[in-house]
Amino acid sequence: MIQRRTIFETERLIVRLYDLYDEESFFRLNGDEEIVRYIRPAKNREECNLFLCEVIQFSESNPLIGRWAVDEKATGINIGMFAIIPVDNTGKLQLGYSLLKDSWGKGYATELTEKGIYYFFSQFDRSEIYALTESANIASQKVLVKCGFQVNETYTKSEKEVIEYIYLKIGENPF
Repeated sequence: MIQRRTIFETERLIVRLYDLYDEESFFRLNGDEEIVRYIRPAKNREECNLFLCEVIQFSESNPLIGRWAVDEKATGINIGMFAIIPVDNTGKLQLGYSLLKDSWGKGYATELTEKGIYYFFSQFDRSEIYALTESANIASQKVLVKCGFQVNETYTKSEKEVIEYIYLKIGENPF
């Protein structure tokens, strides 16, 4: 049995560190143009394998942040990725997720975002966390607003309009 380190859990999901056994599911996620269209260009298998190694190394060097695997509790199947990562060179940290298409529309994004907010504020002495979406990514914008994020600013990056959302911690974490 593979021993995997859990970052946090929700009612239906386990967020855990990636390992090399995740190669196939990592490729299905990051190699699918439709899934990653608002995040980054899709990667081929070799690029995904290199990216997975970078993700694993980053998590080893930065134990409280990174990109992590998301598994369904009921099946143990990997269904996507959740991340708390730096925003370029700004000093800001952002929350994000991507899910395999079979997992769309099941409320997983909201569940991950709510518990991700709780995890973040339990680990960091910060008053805000950010999330970025392209202006065309209406589904993610709805999730962010539902979870208490507000628009902070809009700007253009790589010829795409990006909306930066902010979640401000006020008092105790609501989740």
